[in-house]
Order: sequence, then structure tokens, then C-alpha cells
Amino acid sequence: MKAIEYFIKEIDIHIKRIEAVLPEINSWLPLTKDAFEDMEKVKSIDSFIYRYSKVQDKIGNKIFPESLKALQEYSDNMSLRDVLNRLEKLELIPSADEWIAFRELRNIATHEYPDNEEDVIDAINSLLTAYIKVKKIYTDIIDQI
Repeated sequence: MKAIEYFIKEIDIHIKRIEAVLPEINSWLPLTKDAFEDMEKVKSIDSFIYRYSKVQDKIGNKIFPESLKALQEYSDNMSLRDVLNRLEKLELIPSADEWIAFRELRNIATHEYPDNEEDVIDAINSLLTAYIKVKKIYTDIIDQI
């Protein structure tokens, strides 16, 4: 099995599990502080955040470089930013900056501290929208390679 095929199977598992909890989470939107008082809701939200992080990391760290390798556009010394810029130039992703913004949201959502509760809630609400875009980027790039 080629490396990219393995990564695709792994991402597909995470997407399937996100899709299982998404309808429930969407019924609570927009998420508020109250949602985090209900441990059953917290379990679903945490599952989404965990799986989203896995999907985004695997796409950024594995699928994107493998896609460029398949097109003979990759160099081992490319940073993530270089990879994203090249993918954008090749029109394989809509925006390098948008991908970076999705990562920043993910980082905010995964770092919970007593003084940033509202930021975390806002980030999670935004991640739910970002997930749709990340999934589209993933399916589009897989269709093109």
C-alpha cells in the first residue's frame, strides 16, 4: 500500500467518526458556556475536536506533501507554509492563509484555560464551520491526485 493510501484510510476513519457526532453537536449551535456544563455534550465536543485535529494534522503533514510529490513539486526542505503556498499556486487549495487560520482556531480550541473560556467556545463554533471547508479541501485534493 502506498503511503498516501494509508493516510487516506486513516483520515477517512476520523471523518467517519466526526460525521457520527456532528448532527448532535449541530443541534446545540451556537455552542455556549452552558453546553460545557453537560458532560455528555462535552464528550461529543471533545471527540469532534480530537478528530478534527487528527484530520487537519494528517492532511497538512502527510496528504499535502504527498500530493506535491505526486506532481513532482515537492522538496524535502519545504516548510508547511511553502507547501501551502505551492498548493495554492497550483490551485489545489483555495488559500494558504485560510489553512493557517484553521490551524490557529484548532490551537485555541485545544488549549483550555480558566481565563480563555469564551475564546475556546468561539473557536469551537468556528471549527465546526471550518471542518466543512477542510473536508472539501481534502476531498478535492484526493480527487485531483
